[in-house]
Amino acid sequence: MPIHEYLPYLAVAWTAYFIAVVSPGPATLALAATSMTSGRAAGVSLALGVYTGSFIWACLTSAGLAAILTAYAGLLTILKIIGGLYLLWLAWKSFRSAMTADEVHLAALANKELTRRQLYFKGLMLHLTNPKAILSWLALLSLGLPPGAPASIFAVFIAGCLVIGSTTFIGLAILFSTGPVRRGYTHARRYIDAFVGVFFAAAGVKLLTARI
Repeated sequence: MPIHEYLPYLAVAWTAYFIAVVSPGPATLALAATSMTSGRAAGVSLALGVYTGSFIWACLTSAGLAAILTAYAGLLTILKIIGGLYLLWLAWKSFRSAMTADEVHLAALANKELTRRQLYFKGLMLHLTNPKAILSWLALLSLGLPPGAPASIFAVFIAGCLVIGSTTFIGLAILFSTGPVRRGYTHARRYIDAFVGVFFAAAGVKLLTARI
């Protein structure tokens, strides 16, 4: 089948991937918070970590790891527990920040600024500890790759996701690091941190109690 006949499938899958990337979630919220508090370079570093995690899940899914994890549910359970606890830890950090006075918060931020490498691995950890990511990739592959599709179509699909993911993640980091957005965060910091904490806590509890 010529490649152009697969384009309708690919278009649907790429659209679904873009919606998944920009939809509010732990990774998107962490990216926004990091960009607003620590600037563009920090946000881009975290975004690249999330982006790498997404690509790793895509490669592992294509290699058949999803079938292995599905067959051995205990592995998914362990991954789910790790991911849920990590989200709860991020929630605790956000709540602690929300209860901290602005002057103390700025001083602590200056003394505990994460390096770009640490931010990269934070983003990577955030995505790799989410077991639903691999299930999402399974759904995307079923949309973009009909039965009997050759490996070349899979390569085209992954390449398209790479472009969409990198553009979107880095674009969000740039957007949330702009002057007006960062000034708005400064004025409403404690409320935003509290909201982020609630979101992470709810996501962590949901992940820990979800049936996969």
